[in-house]
Parts: sequence; structure tokens; C-alpha cells
Amino acid sequence: MQVKTMNEIGCGIARYRNLLLVACAGIAMAAAVPLAQAQATTAPATTKQTPANPPANPTVTPDQDQATPVLKAFANEVDLVFTVTDKNGLFVTGLHSQDFGLLDDGRKPEQVFHFQQQTSLPLRVGIMLDTSSSIRQRFQFEQDSAITFLLKVLHRNDRAFVEGFDVQTDVEQGFTNNIDLLNQGIHKLRPGGGTALFDALYATCKDQMLTLRETGPVRKAIVLVSDGVDNYSHALEEDAIKECQRADTIVYAISTDVSPTKDKDGVDTLHKIAETTGGRSFFPVKIEDVATDFNSIEEELRSQYLLEYRPANFKQDGSFRTIYLQANDPRYHVRAHTGYFAPKAAD
Repeated sequence: MQVKTMNEIGCGIARYRNLLLVACAGIAMAAAVPLAQAQATTAPATTKQTPANPPANPTVTPDQDQATPVLKAFANEVDLVFTVTDKNGLFVTGLHSQDFGLLDDGRKPEQVFHFQQQTSLPLRVGIMLDTSSSIRQRFQFEQDSAITFLLKVLHRNDRAFVEGFDVQTDVEQGFTNNIDLLNQGIHKLRPGGGTALFDALYATCKDQMLTLRETGPVRKAIVLVSDGVDNYSHALEEDAIKECQRADTIVYAISTDVSPTKDKDGVDTLHKIAETTGGRSFFPVKIEDVATDFNSIEEELRSQYLLEYRPANFKQDGSFRTIYLQANDPRYHVRAHTGYFAPKAAD
């Protein structure tokens, strides 16, 4: 089935605006069992905030919302993981199911099973390092930053893999929780050659993320470190993005182009990949900022919410289903994907 373009999705936002305002009051009513209250995490006051009481009649703007799906492949249920920030970009904790409105393919969910803040939902993280010749002088610092990130982000139930890509994709270490093995894999990578970014991202989501079979909800994310310039791929940018959506994988992109005049095509590529998969793009002004960007990604991955629900009129036909999720309080911004692919009945 053809995937809806971002323009089509954007047009749908206006069409569903009135439905979404009604749904803002309907998530809690759809639950068959009492929903767990969100639990605020302990964190420095400078990075997170617990919201004050929202306005009695909040005004919600549809273009504020996006949604991040993690779809169970074996049941008609969606595990929706998303991030909420305030106007200053700080993560907001302590919200409840009734603080959000949700539409799945234009309809309120048939049933809501569970809602809670997730600071320890297992992670499946991929580190993709551009090893083309264009990043040779910055490569060692990127390797060190990636290792530091993994040391911070990986907990007992998390797993990660590392790979490099130029004209080919080289998975030096598959999924593991062993930091020593991941460290060895990263330091085996050597820069050189052209850049087949879209081929690498497509293959990584298809072979590493789409094949994962988990018994419970997990968050799947890729940290892509590259200048965004592709000069060798057979796959198109849209092909790579669609495969990330099929694999329910968020992409965080960190640019390696720290020059004052950044390559516009590279910037646009990284921004689009991150935005359409529910992640963020980072454009450091000096190479040392790469470590800071890794820290920002680590913090976000531990500051998210989980909403489990059954969609209305769900069909296992492989089609792309749009998701609109937004906070009732207009001060808050919900960030992630705009939809997911339903599994096929034969899967």
C-alpha cells in the first residue's frame, strides 16, 4: 500500500480538528480498566518540570501534535510512546491520560488499556556512524561520544548495536547489552569511501529493527551521526523513511557538518528523516557539541510516556494509519511520529 505523504497528513490535520477536540476528553472514558496514573521521575529542576493545573478550557492547535507508535505485531493493540515538552523545550512529567486527546485513523480508540510515564521502558538502540571519507578528521571524537552515550543510556534490559556505513553497511556488533563488545565494535570502524546514507538506513531498519520480536513494549531508536549528504544510494530518501515507519523506529540525527556554511541538502535530509520518524535533528556548531547532543538524546529516551490502546475499525491489511495525539494544555508540545503501518494478517 502506498504511504501517505507528509502533505497529505498535514491536510488531514485540519479535517480532523473538531474530532480531535472531542477526543481530548475521551481517552479516559475509552478505558476498560482504570488507567495507571503517570509517575513523575526524579530529575534536576532545570531539565524537567511538573505541570501546574491546566486551563479549564484549553485551546488546542492541531499543528502542535505528532505521535510516536510502537505497534505490537501480534495483536490489534498499539503501544504509543511519546514525549511532552513545554515552550522552553523542557520535559514535562506528571501528566495523566485525561490530559491528552487521541485519534487513530480519524477515530477515538476503541479501548485504552494502560497509561503511564515510562522512564525505564526497555531500549533497542542502534548507533549508525557515517564512515565516509568526508568525516575522517572528526571520526575519533564521534566514536568516543557514542561510547559515552551507550555507557549512560544502557540499563539492564536494554540492548544496542553499532554499525558504520559508507558505500556499504558494516554491522560491527549486533544487539547486546555488553558495553565492552559495543566499544570494540565502534573502534573497529574505519573511515573512507563515498556515502550511501539512504541504503544504510533502509537496510538497518529492515534487517535490525523490523526483525525484532519482543514479548512486551520497547522503544526502538537509531542515532544517526552523519553530514546528511548522500552520493551513492540506490534507495530514495522516502524509501528509507517508510522502512523506519514500518519498523516503528525513531531516528535522532546528529550532523557532523560543523562548518559555518552547512550543506543545505544535508541539513534538509537529516531534519526530514528525524521529523517524520518522531525524533530530533541536531546541528552542532563545533565538534565538541556532538557529546552534548548525545546527552540530550539520552535524557529524552528516559522522559517519555506510554499509552496502550486498541484502535477502532482496525484492519490487519498493511495500510498506513495516521495518529493525532495532543495535550489539552496548549503550553505543552507532544512530539513523535504521525502514524504507523498496521501488520498484515499473514504476518
